[in-house]
Amino acid sequence: MKDDPGHLAATVAQLENVTGVRDLMERRLGEGDARFVADLGIALWVRYGTDATAPWQYRSIFDRALRLLALTRGTIEHAIRLIAVVPDRRTVRYAASLLASAHTVAELDLVFDAGGPEELRACLTQELVLRGSVVRHRWAVSPHWRFHPLGWLPLTLTSVEGRPSLAEYSIGGGSHELPAMSAEPVRGHGLAPRWRETTTSDEAAMLTAAVDNWTRESNGRVEARTFVFHDDLPPDAIGAALASVGLKSAQGLKTGVGTCSATQAWQQLFTAASAGGAYNSGEFGAYGRLLAWRSFTVLAGAGQDAPAGEVEALAHRCSWYSFAGATRWFDNVAWDIGLAVVSPDRRRLAVLAATDTD
Repeated sequence: MKDDPGHLAATVAQLENVTGVRDLMERRLGEGDARFVADLGIALWVRYGTDATAPWQYRSIFDRALRLLALTRGTIEHAIRLIAVVPDRRTVRYAASLLASAHTVAELDLVFDAGGPEELRACLTQELVLRGSVVRHRWAVSPHWRFHPLGWLPLTLTSVEGRPSLAEYSIGGGSHELPAMSAEPVRGHGLAPRWRETTTSDEAAMLTAAVDNWTRESNGRVEARTFVFHDDLPPDAIGAALASVGLKSAQGLKTGVGTCSATQAWQQLFTAASAGGAYNSGEFGAYGRLLAWRSFTVLAGAGQDAPAGEVEALAHRCSWYSFAGATRWFDNVAWDIGLAVVSPDRRRLAVLAATDTD
């Protein structure tokens, strides 16, 4: 096999398997030649990166090159060099998640100092925050990037986020916990007051932010609606309310509704957004955090532009319930979310239900 990045990139589509190229990259990296791996990745991207019909061989080898450079100590400079030629935002988000999973904040200062892509630096900042790191680099704390979508997010984890479940990566793959929820069953069978629906298109779009990837890239179904009641909704009437307001996800609901915490709900939304559904890999940590907050904000009933601290304070005053998997609407495979949130005054109900299957 000719060890020339340009030649390899031009001929990968002819390979029946890519084991030889993978072994070559790992051997060259082991010999201290990270430049070769980056050069091959760049050559592959230049040839196939914007081609929607790019061969599987390209995707496999490029992913391995990126993982090798992002996960190996001492190769961050070449990882930056590879990422810098990739305008695809999703690949940059993925690269930031890889880097944050494998290196310390001090080691990753190089990403900020070397003038890496703005999107990489923004994503990396939030990926580090999710891992409990304090990012003090002058770029991360400067006001100039606050107009970036990720600039809304706090630079420390909030109490409602707890310790989010994060992806674990290796050279050959990765893993991530699936959304899960344990809830204390609601006792009693109270009656639901009269109600009217208040869902707007803007609300629905925000409510589903964390699970849109399930419907867009997998087999997911989603239901997101809000309601107001003419009288207080008693805690023991949440099941009756869900069954009576016309939700497809709650049709036939008799049991299976339980109380949960705002933290449990946020973490489930984050896992759904960051890890994805049955057939996709989600939005990774940084944007997974942002999308989880968007859904969480509307569930809690806060203004769409409210700061995180205000959303968090309101969320802790709300009553949170889970009914995931309680009806036939849910696929009951592994990807089920059923969240119902009652406002502090007991008059507003927000619902987000989502399910996906392989």
